[in-house]
Amino acid sequence: MDDIQGYIPIFLIFLALIILLQAILKPSKFRLPPSPLALPVIGHFHLVKPPLHRSFQKLSNRYGPLIHLYLGSTPIVVVSSAEIAKEIFKTHELSFSNRPANVAIRYLTYNSSDLGFAPYGPYWKFMKKLCMSELFNGRMLDQFLPIRKEEINEKAVSKDEAHKVTERVKDSAKVSGMFNLADYFWFCRGLDLQGIGKRMKEVRERFDIMMESIIQEHEDARNKSTRKDAPKDVLDALLSISEDESSDVKITRDNIKALLVDMFTGGTDTTAVTLEWSLAELINHPTVMEKARKEIDCIIGKDRMVMEIDIDNLPYLQAIVKETLRLHPPSPFVLRESTKNCTIAGYDIPGKTQLFTNVWAIGRDPKHWDNPLEFRPQRFLSKDNESGKMGQVDLRGQHYQLLPFGSGRRGCPGTSLALKVVHTTLAAMIQCFEWKGEENNEEYCGSVDMKEGPSFILSRAQSMICIPKQRLVSC
Repeated sequence: MDDIQGYIPIFLIFLALIILLQAILKPSKFRLPPSPLALPVIGHFHLVKPPLHRSFQKLSNRYGPLIHLYLGSTPIVVVSSAEIAKEIFKTHELSFSNRPANVAIRYLTYNSSDLGFAPYGPYWKFMKKLCMSELFNGRMLDQFLPIRKEEINEKAVSKDEAHKVTERVKDSAKVSGMFNLADYFWFCRGLDLQGIGKRMKEVRERFDIMMESIIQEHEDARNKSTRKDAPKDVLDALLSISEDESSDVKITRDNIKALLVDMFTGGTDTTAVTLEWSLAELINHPTVMEKARKEIDCIIGKDRMVMEIDIDNLPYLQAIVKETLRLHPPSPFVLRESTKNCTIAGYDIPGKTQLFTNVWAIGRDPKHWDNPLEFRPQRFLSKDNESGKMGQVDLRGQHYQLLPFGSGRRGCPGTSLALKVVHTTLAAMIQCFEWKGEENNEEYCGSVDMKEGPSFILSRAQSMICIPKQRLVSC
């Protein structure tokens, strides 16, 4: 019996090979987009390597802006043009209303009971409406302004607490981005051949303990307070909604934790990465840094620190953030999954196909951007732009050549909050300090290396080391 059990994995692999060969050799009833030659079992894995967005761009340059691939037994399509992205997100959005979640993400978000990866349906619609009308609307963002101000001034949390949150987010991002056979090969689903399941449980347990502590702290404070109708932060608002018996959908404790996972992972790493890339570009382009500093000094002066209310009067700063997000979108892909068969750009896309919209490649498309590899914030200022078109491009998915926050129904609900934090923090860093690269780095002669890391979040290959020099006493 033991000998027979030893042959079971070999039999399963052989069976999978036969099925995949049949699928490859059998004529498809669909007119699929162009595709390179796939190999048995692994599909097109031999053609991709980290970072994934660059590998996909190379394939798209050869086979076209819409290509069909197999990662193992998982079918995907890759979009690399603004025109096709517009057709998908504007005309066929309902056909791509789900977001694919790997095994780790589903587990870490309490079986996709969050907002980011919940299946499109009544629960997701309720949570999206909740986020837009109760958590991230203008009134709530204004109400939470003092908290954001304290965060920028490093008064809200202790260093130990901040370090704990950062470590939990990093652990979560790492396990979510691990290559897991179960995500790509159907015959591995339900198996934990790499031991990733054990790692997932450890990460979620640590995250869960931290969130339970935070929730309990808020509940204790609420029990002592006589004004439960005035939430102090987003978690207080969620707790109030969970206690509302008249709510159409009852929010459970796991739902709250899953939303906190979204906020911690989606609102910390991505924001930090954007700020890091922005500062790196400014150090490498001192004339841009000086122009931004002059704008801030002219509008704000040197007697007080820049505030959120000032950002609307700092168009060049806003252009710097746009240009950073164009070249270095923190999430290089907008991920969707087709819920039914549809036709895109004349090709058939079957249901249950994962969609990778390569926003990194679209942001560097020479058809839409002059000198696309250059860091030129002035391209977003109408008065400095010959055509005046780019000055009107927004960051909320209405212009499909720039999609750092996605587009449509499943676009990022925290876009307004993220931009407030990024703009204000970057402005304070420019106003309060002079920056330059590490002087001991002979290879880069005081500038900053711009190599990308292999992570699914578009982080830098190496942590940035730079030297700040205080510029204003008021900071």
